[in-house]
Amino acid sequence: MTDQTADPDIMPSDEAIARLAAARDAFASLRPRVTRSGPWALAADFGTGPEASWGPREVLTHIAEMLPFWLGEMERVIEAGRTRGDAFPFGRAAGDTMRLGILERDRSLPLRELFDRVDSGLDRWLTRIPTVTDAEARARGAHPRDGDVPAGWIRDRYVIRHIDEHIVQLEGILAGG
Repeated sequence: MTDQTADPDIMPSDEAIARLAAARDAFASLRPRVTRSGPWALAADFGTGPEASWGPREVLTHIAEMLPFWLGEMERVIEAGRTRGDAFPFGRAAGDTMRLGILERDRSLPLRELFDRVDSGLDRWLTRIPTVTDAEARARGAHPRDGDVPAGWIRDRYVIRHIDEHIVQLEGILAGG
């Protein structure tokens, strides 16, 4: 994305790139710590309810799955090129059956593979962000919970802010809390 400073809902692309690069660095730092602190048992409840408890495997699986998912959703919205009031339907809710199925299937993968998938997903975003035009960033999508939002907001909320939350979550797990 270029500047997008005219839309308060979208962070400038240089900030988005810097934050995702920092996330990539954080995962590089977390990788040996998570690996050394294992083995990590699979969570008994990895759903979306209040009793759910995710360990590193579930968190990493979710991140590895969400990065390409949200890139694809942003691309759908961009390709549709819709405007406010005519937003293209996109996204999912936390309880999405496919999302939970992928989490169930992939959380038993080796940690090495999960971290590699996270790295790959971050690299794809870091490659794509600089090429998104201002007009593409402003294309509108309609999310079932969050409503009419620009494509750039998809990147900012569902990827950048969300991945930051999961880095904090992993740090908390490693700290024992």
